[in-house]
Amino acid sequence: MRRDYFELTVENVDWVDDGGSPEKPLVRIDFDGADDATTDDSRPADSLRERFTGADGELLDAAETDVAFRLQGDPDDPTATGVVAVTNRLTGDFILELNEDADDVLPFIRAAREYGKRADGEGRYRVEVDVSGEPLVVYEKSTFLVYDADGGLLRGRSLIPSGVEL
Repeated sequence: MRRDYFELTVENVDWVDDGGSPEKPLVRIDFDGADDATTDDSRPADSLRERFTGADGELLDAAETDVAFRLQGDPDDPTATGVVAVTNRLTGDFILELNEDADDVLPFIRAAREYGKRADGEGRYRVEVDVSGEPLVVYEKSTFLVYDADGGLLRGRSLIPSGVEL
């Protein structure tokens, strides 16, 4: 599945710098893969749904997925880019990947960290995956791992709840 089939937008991150009331950060990943771009009999939207489906035939829940960002350059470079990935925690399979600028992702993680310090409740951020604007899955998440270009975990840039061992 091509990375350019996905578009990522973030919401509820400006309150951190503006001093506003805490709002749960939202990352929305919209899949708009062209159904006529396949070389086999499957449609990309069906393939994405299949990737989000567990062995029991049900859509994976939040605890069965991981969200990560793999930087492709220096994390302090304001023009750095990377790859956002959602994976199946049980199999390790990539469900989706998309290219994204670090200056979109890292402030989002910062907002999720601040939100977690100030608010009670489930999750520090919300992930919504849509297919052509229609919701597929919605997850409340507390972990967002950040890796350097060599695959090393950047703990200081990651969102890792206290008490979680990696």
